[in-house]
Amino acid sequence: MCAVKGIVMNASVLLAVNDDENGIPSLAPAADYLLRKLRYSNIYIGISYGPDLSAPKVRLLQENARLYSYNCFVFRPSAIDNFVSAVSLEWGDNIGSYMHVISSYKDEEISQLISSGWLITVLRSPGKASAVEYNPGTENPSKIFINKLEELPLTICHLNKKGKQAMGKEVETVGYLMKPSREEDFAKRGAFPLNPTPNGLIFVALNYELPISWQLQQLDGVLHKATDDIITVEMSSSSDFENKVTYTEGMQELQRCIGCHPECRVIDPFSNIYPVLDRLKIQQILGGLENLNSKSCSKIRGPHFLKVVDFREPKLEKKLADAKLSLPNIVKPQVACGVSDAHSMAIVFNADSYKDLNIPLPAIVQEYVDHSSTMFKFYVVGKKIFFAIKKSTPNADTLIKLAKEKELKPLLFDSLKSLPVDKDNQQQSQNKDNKQIDHELVTDAANWLRRVLDLTIFGFDVVIQESTGDHVIVDVNYLPSFKEVPDEVAIPTFWEAIKEKLTGKQSVEAAMLL
Repeated sequence: MCAVKGIVMNASVLLAVNDDENGIPSLAPAADYLLRKLRYSNIYIGISYGPDLSAPKVRLLQENARLYSYNCFVFRPSAIDNFVSAVSLEWGDNIGSYMHVISSYKDEEISQLISSGWLITVLRSPGKASAVEYNPGTENPSKIFINKLEELPLTICHLNKKGKQAMGKEVETVGYLMKPSREEDFAKRGAFPLNPTPNGLIFVALNYELPISWQLQQLDGVLHKATDDIITVEMSSSSDFENKVTYTEGMQELQRCIGCHPECRVIDPFSNIYPVLDRLKIQQILGGLENLNSKSCSKIRGPHFLKVVDFREPKLEKKLADAKLSLPNIVKPQVACGVSDAHSMAIVFNADSYKDLNIPLPAIVQEYVDHSSTMFKFYVVGKKIFFAIKKSTPNADTLIKLAKEKELKPLLFDSLKSLPVDKDNQQQSQNKDNKQIDHELVTDAANWLRRVLDLTIFGFDVVIQESTGDHVIVDVNYLPSFKEVPDEVAIPTFWEAIKEKLTGKQSVEAAMLL
């Protein structure tokens, strides 16, 4: 069995059965999904149609082919050789098989394709069988039946895995689940190929339209960004945190099914991501950085902080002072991600402003660190660490000038959309910034956090306090995009980290060091 190196989808599986009320053709919903999913699969993709197809339908298919950079081929059952030659001329004759996806067939029409080494995948008519009955190993290896078009990516994974295994190579299949925009960011960088990576990984998107349990049976691991599927997080106390996160129905189903498939590794276990949802928990964890400061002239730490459940409590000002918090402060919701207002923040300059502060409670009041408008974003990807230098909020004196224009009212902002930036300090040299940071110390902190959190991929932000040189970790986040890292370095490292997690090396190491 050879790996699938190219897929040609016939118009019959892509077009909606009926035109709309104005006689305009459209794609079937599953077809639109599939065309988007296959765009960055690292497999040749084409669309075929017969010479008798109406001009509006041909235009629709050609427009979608241009949109996704796919090829179009004319398919005549009476001229199979011409079709095979056209595909081979466009895509070459490298090792592997081509697949034609059709909805109906005659054996005499497809026998020539099969004799040319092609695979035929037939989309069954609705109602013929359920998805869970699909088993590629039980049918003619050159003719496969699927019940839904959404099954095609997993079918390709199965065939490519079997093809590599037949050559004596180990291949593991990873299902992934995250919001569409994040998925596309990773996919267009080449992170999710349907062809095996150099270290033997194949990626396929999980689909809630198919039985989750059936999909997990064919996977070796699941990579998820569960925070994208959070509906609510209850932060009234710090115990039983697992029971306070409400996920979408699909994510809940995935969690239930994973419990029935222990052989399928989860990257990362849901319990491991809970600390990064809770800014209070992360602050408490960062307190352990004190043990890393003995061998360096610099000091790395978390910021001073205080949890607040009521901005109008009478002793708030004293509690702030006891927590070593002086104005200005930055105020953040305790919920760190997963809900709409998790990134609604404020910089407060006057203690009286707390009474009417519109930040979700409970909240974390955090030390505002003067850091010359420079932030260092660190990314931990498996055992490797990368960083990037970004512009950040200005020092307190600049902020105060800005706040005075607004009568010292709090500066409200969404940290995902906009930050107050020091416009007078935009041209500061990154080389100078780079020399300021103690890379060895931050690397020690990154490795320490990796062991404590036991996360495969995470990020954290470091600022350097002007007055003391302290390296202050002000934020920790799960599965960042690490888009500042060049793709040729980032993506192989991403694959390496996932492979290590699947083989258990990283988890065993973490368990030994904790």
